[in-house]
Amino acid sequence: MTGFGNAVFSGALGNLSIEIKSLNSKFLDLSIRLPKAYSDFETEWRSVIADKLERGKITVNVELTKSGQQELHQSYNLDLFKAYYGELKKLATSVSSEVSDQLFSLALHSPDVIQSAQKETISSDEKMLIKDLLIKAIDECDRFRISEGKILGEKLSEYIAHIKVGLKEVKSLDPTRVEKIRARITGRLTEFFGSEGFDLNRLEQEMIYYIEKLDITEEIVRLSAHLDHFLQLLQQPQSNGKKLGFLAQEIGREINTIGSKANDAVMQVHVVKMKDELERIKEQLNNIL
Repeated sequence: MTGFGNAVFSGALGNLSIEIKSLNSKFLDLSIRLPKAYSDFETEWRSVIADKLERGKITVNVELTKSGQQELHQSYNLDLFKAYYGELKKLATSVSSEVSDQLFSLALHSPDVIQSAQKETISSDEKMLIKDLLIKAIDECDRFRISEGKILGEKLSEYIAHIKVGLKEVKSLDPTRVEKIRARITGRLTEFFGSEGFDLNRLEQEMIYYIEKLDITEEIVRLSAHLDHFLQLLQQPQSNGKKLGFLAQEIGREINTIGSKANDAVMQVHVVKMKDELERIKEQLNNIL
């Protein structure tokens, strides 16, 4: 499920910004970009983010801008620089080459002249402040996803309601369908045997077998129960994306069975509509945890 969270801080640390973006994904795919000074935090942060956001393609971007004297991130070995520059100047003179500003650049970028500053130490108070800022950004991202989830929940409930309407129509048509089957079988037999007649007991046995084979009562009951269960799962606070996905498969199975057994053109119209609503449900389930 998509989401966005952002938290900023300005103070003695400088300007610190934490931005979290979340996209749909079946699994947790977490990417964290940290300033070098905070690289030791990555393992802990991964655990905090995974516990809260659970799933999704999540990108965390942390930007830190130090202020004043803190902006110096490297030092220079002056003695070594002078030694390099002197040697380069001698070389230029020995070949009667003009001494140019390029010698300065060559000496500056010679090995070990530029030295990285020692790694900054992070105080416990600073570490706590940064973690609180991260949690604030996570909570904002989570609220974004919850808000989107409510909208999706309303859509899913609407689709389930449409399937229930179709199921109600199927139930109302079922008695008529059975009578049509009975009349069709009797009419065919009468047309075939004519005045010779036929064994009524045998006819009754065959009709019972045929009608039982096309009976959809169990499928109607199971489908109704699955629809109610689906709505119950939507109301629960915990993540039920996988359960809803499994239940959608069961709903599809019952609708398909009703369609294959129905053997009735009018009823098939409502079966097709139910299938259409189910496909919409499956599309939306890709966005749910």
